[in-house]
Amino acid sequence: MAKPFKGVVNVDITESVPDWEPYTQPIAPEGTPSVLYIVLDDVGFSAMEPFGGLIETPNINRIAERGLLYTNFHTTALCSPTRSCLMTGRNHTTNGMATITEAASGFPSSNGHIPFECGTIAEVLGERGWNTYMTGKWHLTPEDEMNLASAKHQWPVGRGFERFYGFLGAETNQWYPDLMYDNHPEEQPYAPEDGYHLTTDLTDRALSFVRDAKAIAPDKPFLLYYCPGACHAPHHAPKEWADRYKGKFDMGYEAYREQVFERQKQLGIVTEHAELSPINPYIDETGSDGQAWPELDTVRPWDSLNDDEKRLFARMAEVYAGFLSHADHEIGRLLDYLEESEQLDNTLIVLVSDNGASGEGGPNGSVNENKIFNGLPDKIEEALPFLDDLGSPRTYNHYPTGWAWAFNTPFKLWKRYSNWEGGTADPLIVCWPKRIRQPGVCRQYTHAVDVVPTLYEAVGIEAPEAVRGYTQYPIEGVSFAATFDDPDAKTDKQTQFYSMGGTRAIWHRGWKAAAVSPSAPDMWANYSVQRWELFNTENDPTECHDVAAQHPEKLQELIGLWWHEAGRYQALPLENRNAVEIFATERPQLSKPRNRYVYYPGGAEIPESIAPNIRNRSYTIGVEVTIDTEEAEGVLFAQGSRFGGHALYIRDRKLKYVYNWVGLFEQVVESTEPVPTGHVVLSASFEKDGDGMPTEGTLTLHLREQAVGEAKIKTQPGKFSLAGEGLNVGREGAEPVTDDYPGDRPWAFAGGTIHKAVIDVSGEPFEDLAAEARMAFARD
Repeated sequence: MAKPFKGVVNVDITESVPDWEPYTQPIAPEGTPSVLYIVLDDVGFSAMEPFGGLIETPNINRIAERGLLYTNFHTTALCSPTRSCLMTGRNHTTNGMATITEAASGFPSSNGHIPFECGTIAEVLGERGWNTYMTGKWHLTPEDEMNLASAKHQWPVGRGFERFYGFLGAETNQWYPDLMYDNHPEEQPYAPEDGYHLTTDLTDRALSFVRDAKAIAPDKPFLLYYCPGACHAPHHAPKEWADRYKGKFDMGYEAYREQVFERQKQLGIVTEHAELSPINPYIDETGSDGQAWPELDTVRPWDSLNDDEKRLFARMAEVYAGFLSHADHEIGRLLDYLEESEQLDNTLIVLVSDNGASGEGGPNGSVNENKIFNGLPDKIEEALPFLDDLGSPRTYNHYPTGWAWAFNTPFKLWKRYSNWEGGTADPLIVCWPKRIRQPGVCRQYTHAVDVVPTLYEAVGIEAPEAVRGYTQYPIEGVSFAATFDDPDAKTDKQTQFYSMGGTRAIWHRGWKAAAVSPSAPDMWANYSVQRWELFNTENDPTECHDVAAQHPEKLQELIGLWWHEAGRYQALPLENRNAVEIFATERPQLSKPRNRYVYYPGGAEIPESIAPNIRNRSYTIGVEVTIDTEEAEGVLFAQGSRFGGHALYIRDRKLKYVYNWVGLFEQVVESTEPVPTGHVVLSASFEKDGDGMPTEGTLTLHLREQAVGEAKIKTQPGKFSLAGEGLNVGREGAEPVTDDYPGDRPWAFAGGTIHKAVIDVSGEPFEDLAAEARMAFARD
């Protein structure tokens, strides 16, 4: 709130009295701590060493050894919802984040926009004298606003961060990321062959943000929200890091769980009441209408795999482990800087994972997730040739569900499941050497909504009544700052409700009720007849024993409390639609779809979400160009990457069109005539045949009006890219659709002038909405 001017204004300045207070930057009190807020992605409860995992994390260990491990910490089970809690201290439904932003339904609980009445910690601390920086994954911007024409209110710089470097969406290629710098797209500074990896880049930028300000105001505290893509798919790791784990997962995921469980008991991570939950605990469960448990959410027993499958699955785990260890190394660089600059003792460090380990790889995993999301099975025999390439730029890989289950030891299931601990139980470590003098394990029940009020109490501020002029909703989390002085201190936490993609649960004073249902988009939606389980979490922390039959009154009490909390935190309506209906929901659009799109060279890359939709329809791409020389060559138009995309380019005087089909094979059409000099329109037209899926048809090349080549091709049912790699004119993006381009990155057109590119999509599309919806959920 602005302060009033208290000086004196007269005609003559020598007879006036100035007052600088209304115009002075806020200054935090002396001794105020900085905050390093580290949010890992899809790491799960038991991957890292401090929580009993077998993946080496020496730098996270450094944090744990001087801090507190919260072994009863919980998230919402999905990324966008959890991150909204971690930013605001309110429940995900209060934040409008009942699900991922791509699946928002247009209700107060699910619209993909955090209300300004739910101020972020960056907004609050920024108003009180902290510098505020973010590097890495955001995923709190609606999909229709992830572009340069949109308002930037829900971008990081619109929600309180002074500096931002990272990516807006759910995931990105770690070798060729979809980078944003503050409010604009940014090219990565160097290529993978020169040593580039996103986690290193994010760390470099984070250090530069902090150092730049500290050089000027060394005593000014900062908030650094550091969110690497690790360990979300694609599991991209430098080979030397993955190779450190050769042979270390050959025992399989069941054996991994047994070893980790023993370590957890020795470390005191789990209590003596904990049991190791079984494989596929709900495989025989059916919905009220007889629906079977989804096959994609099951685990193949290790002993049922053949030798090739075991080799492939083990290598997938090695790559994931290398990914996490590499991220740990980068965290170490942050810690080293803080220690060398004597800031570490007074930096409050919070480290969490945003949800359980991810089961989106299905029972067989994938070397190219885009195949799964185009409705194509990732066959073992097709994956094996890529075994040595896993984690490299040539793959877009994800491990099978067995490893998700393993990295959530001792719990059952995984990410997306808010009804069970495998989706919601996650690591939380808090370190503040100046304040926390008694490191150890804290068993108090905590949740993502509780972190922000804890930080506010710890740094000595009250949650404000207004932020940037908006009257604030009450903080819904409960501070656990008392544990900083006494790891056994009781907190006021009594209740926490869960609701995510059709799954539901509630914890209340040690008891937990959970509705039995798979998660969206294949949930069983008949809520009135859904079976509920009841667990005494004090005696059964791994939810192995349903005691609903023994305590029917307690179960009904908790079910009623769930409905009360759902109403209190505006969690209704519940999501009970199928995948097609979810994806087909009309959502706001900045610019309505049209039949004709015009693009010019030199502009920023166009995200696929707002580019022309050519899926399963006829289309034409025409490029108007003046050819100055017979040596003219390079990319005219390109969209997508090696994992799916298409491009129009000139090489050796021939016009060429390539359609890379989900990374499996390239379909190339080449002109029979050389490209002439002078003014010319070069085009590729696809005419689909029927409504089959995948769509097939004829691709014809034209030089002006003359047809100069044609071939039968088939097109992808779904999107070209899960994230990034959009549409470019006159050049290619970071990762090429084909290696056939002439020249070097970015394979820019030379030897003439491109005037414009026109894409016509007047043909009616036939869309596989179910595949699109699965893709949206899985890339969270």
